[in-house]
Formats: sequence, structure tokens, C-alpha cells
Amino acid sequence: MSGRHGEYTVVIPTTGRASLSGTLAALDTGRGPGPREVLLVDDRPSPAEPLPLPENDLPIRVVRSGGRGPAAARNIGWREAGAEWVVFLDDDVVPSAEWREQVEDDLDVGPDVAACQGRLVVPLPGDRRPTDAERDTAALAGALWITADMAYRREVLSACGGFDEEFRRAFREDADLALRVQAAGWRLVSGARVTSHPARPSGFFASVRAQRGNADNAVMRRKYGRRWRSRIGEGPGRIRRHVATTVAGAAALVAWALGARRTAVCGAATWLALTAEFAARRVVPGPGTPAEIARMLVTSVLIPPVACWHRARGELAVRTRRPRRPAAVLFDRDDTLIRDVPHNGDPGRVRPVRGAREALDRLRVAGIPIGVVSNQSGVARGLLSQEDVAAVNGAVQRALGPIDTWQWCPHDEDDGCACRKPKAGLIERAAARLGVPPGACVVIGDTGADVAAALAAGARAILVPTERTRTEETTRALVEAEVAPTIEAAVARVLRGGRVWAATRRPVRQEVPR
Repeated sequence: MSGRHGEYTVVIPTTGRASLSGTLAALDTGRGPGPREVLLVDDRPSPAEPLPLPENDLPIRVVRSGGRGPAAARNIGWREAGAEWVVFLDDDVVPSAEWREQVEDDLDVGPDVAACQGRLVVPLPGDRRPTDAERDTAALAGALWITADMAYRREVLSACGGFDEEFRRAFREDADLALRVQAAGWRLVSGARVTSHPARPSGFFASVRAQRGNADNAVMRRKYGRRWRSRIGEGPGRIRRHVATTVAGAAALVAWALGARRTAVCGAATWLALTAEFAARRVVPGPGTPAEIARMLVTSVLIPPVACWHRARGELAVRTRRPRRPAAVLFDRDDTLIRDVPHNGDPGRVRPVRGAREALDRLRVAGIPIGVVSNQSGVARGLLSQEDVAAVNGAVQRALGPIDTWQWCPHDEDDGCACRKPKAGLIERAAARLGVPPGACVVIGDTGADVAAALAAGARAILVPTERTRTEETTRALVEAEVAPTIEAAVARVLRGGRVWAATRRPVRQEVPR
């Protein structure tokens, strides 16, 4: 797009559903300037065949995410995007004919606006009342900040860490991102573009399977407090009623088994009343067909205990997770701690990566030793001296605080040394200098060589991709190691036992003076 308000890339995570063809066809035939690129993120775990794509004139590129879920797929998509704006679409929506024209105006916003949501419409049957599944889909039309059609500034996604990949389902990951972006001082607005979200056919037990989202609700409550629903524009949930229903039913069964008939009857009556109220609430607005009534009755019995089970599972996970304290954290230097300037020997050109100082300070507060492990082949190539490397390292330390050990390799890749990453030598030397086992260390870097070196040394590896990180390196790290969106998120994962609780504490749109 060459419009007046900046280019945009469309990112569509997909598992190859048939509805993708309709999404692409509508995007292709719309009026107005098109996107700079359409990135399809193939989220199938092990695709044997390429994605089946319809004939179109869109500038489509396909990347793979390894089947890690929609949050990870979107992160891979926006990191691959080169435009100022990234517009996320689901693979089952249909942009209107005017969508391409309207999105240009939607992105004409002030510099304090981080994201703009499209207007979602859900077509419902005109000859009957909607089913329960159709009403659930229709509720999306009033939902805030959902990624069925949501545009974000790429710089905001980068600064706030993107989507939290611990949300493995297409549920709550978009609301979580919106809350973090707002907490960072940005505004989120609604646009005029219109996207249709047809209600898809669902199975008999689809509403029961949907209760898995209660585990994600537990994460949201832990991260944002008891009022998290109101912050994303939702009313109160039914989990308390489901708990009451489940407890009443369980009490009736236990009392009956113990011979307490009167207590069992009271419990059963309470369970029946609560279940009947829940079923009626779902049956009355529906079409009233025998099949729909049967489905509502059966699933209304099953949903309360299943919902409670998933909520309890989620609460247990977030409450019992304990940090695995590493013996040391070792960082790559260039493009991980500081912006990469190839073969830099000038301390004046050192520019820390955003969030690096805060991340290292968190490790220092926790009492965890910090090291740097860096390839510096410019020495072997005669492009800089060992004194130059030491001077730059000194500038890094002045900007980011004390580093407990510096280990760097002066050799070129053809020298056959044992220290140059992806070999394990630098990690093993750093661990020895710190007096800790290599396997008890965490290595954080931006390339596949960093990951490979860590794994060769038996250490834990976390990749923090940058624009220069190759897609295949990220995809491989998703399988062999771990991936975090930012250095702050990587350190948060280390300190908090695996989950990325990235939260920006300053207006990320402002450059920090150096």
C-alpha cells in the first residue's frame, strides 16, 4: 500500500481451514489500495502439503510457526512484517468490499494510538432464532480488542513483547495484549472498516469443549486482579454459579452414599434448580428445535463441572508454579544487549536494546550472576583489535551495569576453534569463571548459533528474535528450546518459572535518551 497514512501488512494465522479461501478472496477483490503484503502463518504442527490457496493477485507469503497456537503464530507474523502497521485477521472472517479503502482512513490516527479495531458483524439467519453456538459467535460483534480484525503499530508490538505465547488457544491472548498496551500509555480505538464473521457449524459438545478457556481466565485474574473482566468490557462470568451447581450435585451424591437421604434430596433439588435455570437461559432464545433442545439439556448438565475443573486446573497452575532459579544467565552481546553495529570498535556507537538495563537489573536484584558470551570475528579479520573489543565492552558495562564475566571469541569461522558459537566453549568458559555448572545456566541470544551453543553445553536456551533472525532459526528454537518476544520477557520467564508476564512500565512510544 502506498497510501498517505503508512503501509500495512495483513497477518493471518491459519491451520488450513476451508474458510481461508473466502477471507483471501474478499481481501483480493476489495476496492482501494491493497496491503503491502499478506503473511499467512501456517500453524499446522507438521504440514505434509502446502496450504491450499485460491487464485488471487495478493502479495502472499507463507511462513510456518510449528503448531504453537495463534499467539505464537501472530508473533512470528508481525516480526516478519516490514510495514508500519500490522492488521491481524482470522482465517474465517470476510472483509467487506470497502475494507481496503476504510482501513486507510482507520490508520490515520494520532501518534498516541497503538491499535485500531475493525467493526465486526455476524450475519444470523433471518427465518429463525439463532442457536446457542450462533449467539456465541454474535457476541464477538461487541467484544473489545479481538484479533478477528485488529490493527497494531509494529513498534508497539515490539516494545510490549507481542502476544503472550502461554495462551495456547485462541482465547484471551488478544485481551491480555490490549491491557498491556494500555498500561504502557497507549490508546486503542475503533475504526470504521467492516468485517463479517459468519457463524460456523459446531459439534454437539462444542460448548463443553469451550470451557477449557476457564483455565485462561485464571491466568487473567492472576495477572490483572478480580476486575479484569470489566477492564476488557465483559460482564460477570458464570463460574460462581457453576461452582454452586457442581457443589450441590456432588453433595447430593455424597450424602446419598452416606445414607443421609434428606441432605441428598436437598442437594439434588438445589442442583436441579440451578441446572434448570441454566438450561432455560440457553433454550429460550434458541430456535426451539428438538435437536437444539436436546443439546442444551445435555450440555447444561455437563458444563458446570467441566468449567469448574478447568478453572481449578488453571488456578492450580498459576499458584503452584515456582521459578527454577538458574545458577547464571549468559547473554549474547550484539542485537541482544546492544544494537548490532557490524564489527564495531567505537564505544560511542554503543546503543542498548530497549529494556536491556531493566532486565539485567531484575537479575541483579534476584542475586543471579550475569555473563556475556560473544563472537567477535572482526579481530581475526583485522577489522578491529582486542583493545577495541574491550573498549566497546566497557561502554556496554557503563550503560547496562556490572557484568560478572565477559567471554568472547576472536576467531573466524574457518579457524576451527572450540569457543566460537555454535560450539559450547564460550558457555563453558563463562560457567567455569562463575563457578557454576554449564547445565545450570540460561543462555539468551538472538540467533540459532546462540541456541545451538547453549544446547551443546547442556544449558537452557531462550531465543529473542530480531528483524535479522531468520525464520528457520525461530521455528527451530520453538521445537528445540524456547522463544520470548523481548529481553524483558525472556528474563521474566527465567524468574517466574516459564510464563511470560511481560509488562511495560513506561510510555514505550518514547525513545529513552542515551
